[in-house]
Formats: sequence, C-alpha cells, structure tokens
Amino acid sequence: MITRATGYLRGKSFRKDGVAGLVLGIESVPDGLASGLLAGVNPVSGLYAYLFGMAGAAMFTGSSFMAVQATGAMALIVSDTDLASRPDPDRALYTLAMLTGVIMLLAGLLKGGRLLRFVPTAVMTGFVTAVGVNIVLGQLANFTGGVGFGDNRLSRALDLLLNFRRFDLPTLIVGLLTLGLILWLTRTRLRSFGLVVAVAAGSCAAWLLNELAGFAVPVVADIAEVPSSLPLPVLPSLDDVAFLLLPALSLAFVGLIQGAAVSAGVPNTDGKPVDASRDFIGQGVGNLVAGLFRGMPVGGSMSASGLYASAGARTRFGLIIGAIVMALVILFASGPVSMVAMPSLAALLIVVGYETIKPAQIRSIAGTGAFQTSVMAVTFVLTLIVPLQFAVIIGVGVGTILFVAEQSNRLRVRQIHFEPDGRRRESAPGATVGANEVIVLQPYGSLFFASAPVLEAQLPKVDEHTGNAAVILRLRGIDHIGLSHVEVLTRYAGELAAARSSLEVIVTNDRVLAHLRIGGLVAVIGDDHVHRGTEWLGDTVRSVQAAAAQRVRDESGA
Repeated sequence: MITRATGYLRGKSFRKDGVAGLVLGIESVPDGLASGLLAGVNPVSGLYAYLFGMAGAAMFTGSSFMAVQATGAMALIVSDTDLASRPDPDRALYTLAMLTGVIMLLAGLLKGGRLLRFVPTAVMTGFVTAVGVNIVLGQLANFTGGVGFGDNRLSRALDLLLNFRRFDLPTLIVGLLTLGLILWLTRTRLRSFGLVVAVAAGSCAAWLLNELAGFAVPVVADIAEVPSSLPLPVLPSLDDVAFLLLPALSLAFVGLIQGAAVSAGVPNTDGKPVDASRDFIGQGVGNLVAGLFRGMPVGGSMSASGLYASAGARTRFGLIIGAIVMALVILFASGPVSMVAMPSLAALLIVVGYETIKPAQIRSIAGTGAFQTSVMAVTFVLTLIVPLQFAVIIGVGVGTILFVAEQSNRLRVRQIHFEPDGRRRESAPGATVGANEVIVLQPYGSLFFASAPVLEAQLPKVDEHTGNAAVILRLRGIDHIGLSHVEVLTRYAGELAAARSSLEVIVTNDRVLAHLRIGGLVAVIGDDHVHRGTEWLGDTVRSVQAAAAQRVRDESGA
C-alpha cells in the first residue's frame, strides 16, 4: 500500500514538474532573446545562457525552484562592460560568464553565504529600482524605431523622447500592440503563456507589415543568425581576464544577491532554510556551463523561479525539462525564432523593467529614516548615470561608510547610580568630574574605531574642580574595543591622575583586556585598577564602587 502511494505521488510530481518545465521552457525562448538584446550582444547568446545556465545549475543549487538565467540587472552590467573594445567580443562575453562562475563557485566553497547579511537592503533596493528604470529607458529605441543621442541611457532616452519625430511608426505600432497584449493576456487564464502569445502576435504583425506593406520592422534575423543546432564548447580568452575582473565581481555580487532573494521568495516545499552557499555553487556551475557553450552570464532569476513554482513544480527535475524544451525549439524552430520582432522583445523587456520596480519596498526603506533613504537614493542615482559595474561597487562603499557613521553616533555612555534601597538607575553622565566623587559609567553600542571621538565627547570632563575622585568604567557586554578607544581612555586616565583622581575599569572579555594591555591603558592605571567581572550580574561593579567610595572618604578625611 505504501509503495503504491509513493509511486502515485512520484508520478503526480513528475507530471507537475513536466508541465512546469514545459511552461518555463517555452516562455524562456523570447526571454532569452530579450536578455541578449538588453545586454547589447547577439540575442542568441541570451538564448544559450538561459538553456545551459539553467541546465548546469539545476542539480547544484540549494533552492529546488531556482531557475538560473540571465537577469535584467546582469544584462545591463554586460551592456556597460564595453566588450566591443576587445579583439574578440564574442569570446570575451563567454570568458566573462566563466569568470563570473569561478567567483561565484569560490564564494560558495568558502561559505560566502554568511556575508549576505552585511549587504544593506537600501543599496539593493536603490540598485534594483534603477535597473528597472534603466531597462525601460534602454528599450525605447527598439520599441519606437528611433535613435537617441547621449552619453548614457538616461540622456539618450530623454533625447529620443524630446525628438519623437524620429519614431518609426510601423515599429511603434508593433511595440504598442505587443505591450497591450502582454498586459491583457497575462491577466487571463494564459498568464505566463500570455508573454509568448503576445510576442508571437506582435511578430506576426511585423511580418504582415513587412511583407504586405513594404515596411522594415526589424526582427532578430536582421541582427543575428539563429542557428538550428546547439553550440560547440569554447575556451575562455585568458588575455581578457584582467579587463573583465571588475565586471565579473559586480556580476557575481548582483547574481548572488538576487539568488538569495529567490531562495527567500520561493522557499523549498519542505520548509527548511536554503543554504545560501550552496546556491552560490549552483549559480557558479551555471555560469561555467553557460560560458562554455557561448552564453552570457547568468544568476538566480526571481521572475523565472516564481513562474516555475507557480506552474505547479514539485522538484528541480522540471528545470531540466525546461532546458530540453529550449533545446528542441533551437533545433527545430530556429526559423520562427529568427522572425521574432525586435519591438516585441522591447515591449517584453519594458514590462519586465516596470515590474522590477517595487514601490512598497521603496516606501518601506524611506520610512526607516534619512540614513537608509540616503543610501537608497545615492545608489539609485549612481546606477542611472554611471556604468553598472561601478555603481554596484560604489553603492556598497557608500552604504558601508554611512553605516559606520551611523553606528558611531549610536554609542551612548550612561552613569549608574546606586540607591540606598539597593536599586540601580541610569542617567546621562554629568558634565564634569567633581571633587570627592565616584562615578560609574556604562557604554552602550559598538566601540569600533569611528566611535572613539563620540566616546571621548561623552566622558565627564576633568577641570580645576576635579580632585580625589574615581571614575569606574564598566565594560560588561563589550566584546571588542578599538585601539583608538584605548588611546582615548589612556589620555583620560592621565588627566584624572593629574587631578589626583583615578580611572578603574571592569572587564569581562579576555580580548578586550588584551587590547587594553596592548594600548597601554593597564600600564597607566595599574593592574590593581583593572577588575574582572563574573557571571554574577552587578556583584563586581557594586564591590568596586563601594571600595572606591571608601577610599575617597578616607583620603578626604570625611
């Protein structure tokens, strides 16, 4: 009975995976061509990337539903890489995919998935939003048949829109027809198949305009020859590695982040967390296979993965079926593929670009405060006006700098007061250290180098009224202290000593104590003024405070 039930479930799962793979494979044909178009390379390279990237990664990713294909963000980075300047641009493209794969594979083997938590969400939101805008702007020429002039996509798009007389009317008609059909058909029972039907209908309209009316609506065959066979392997160009290293790093970064979003947005059916490092390995293998078989760089695609899961997939086997479907289309339907209209592909990409923009996420980031909003805005603007491989690196750098600045400003020093009934309370420290006074201070926050000036500014000042006093610095809960902070405390201890007062420190962490010794503070205040905290909360600080208070009373003669 159990065997029969298991066989039924496996058969049902196989059928569902087969249907999902068929849907994904058919829909990936126009998508693959569109990605190649977006990257400014031979559209067939996008087709090969979808086929071999998906097949290569299918069995290695941690996520069962991750479809590894060329994404819009990665295609734009490829477009900005200036492959045309290389002696063999096509081979440089394949080398870029393989180099990206090597970086992703190394990141996975070194367990780099743990580093994803350090990537600011605001950076990726600004980047992805600008990518969506860039995709739309970058397709206006193919959508309208006109040409814009300028140094970047933004300026070229503005120039084209301001000079709309350059539009080619038949091309624009095909683009608008396809766009309208996509918006309508994807809301019917066809859903994702509506994309394929819309592109096919637009391409048929282009053929009618060209054949019957003598117009020249561009098609894929006008810019590339679609082969009717699968490609032979190609070796990378080692001479191009140095030139391609920065864009490969940017591609790997974007692909890995988008892959993490896929794992979070399309979880496995067993509900277990996905190993991000294994996803890195899968995407790395996908890029190596895609580059080896003449494809462009690939990464985890949220749209394709969502389509695959929503089509009823149960396991990763359907991804292999999807790749087989694509291979069959290339082998037996290269003629129809070559007649796909360019404005139809542009319309498809415009929809993809528009759906990339997530207003809810933008509002969420903006609602967290000026810091996150600034990071998002800076990354967005940079992505619009500079090549994407530089925008990614600069955006992460700006986010890191602003994060350090924000964390340094979060350091707070509080003064602990001991009440007669045994309770303790905290308050802001006084402005100065008085005469015959015992002050217990507790810092909260990260004591890394940038916050040293903040710590120094919050310590009570030593002035002419200070004398016979003790300041106790309690470092419980602090597991790291920068040498810049040790220098601040060493100066502070010297100022107190000059005023016949002392600094004492309570430490619970061995590494913190080691840094205090290395920085010279222990040598200045003496080992007898360094106290070790215990597992009993409050015991050490009470005893140190009581001893200091008794010493102050004795020396003051009170």
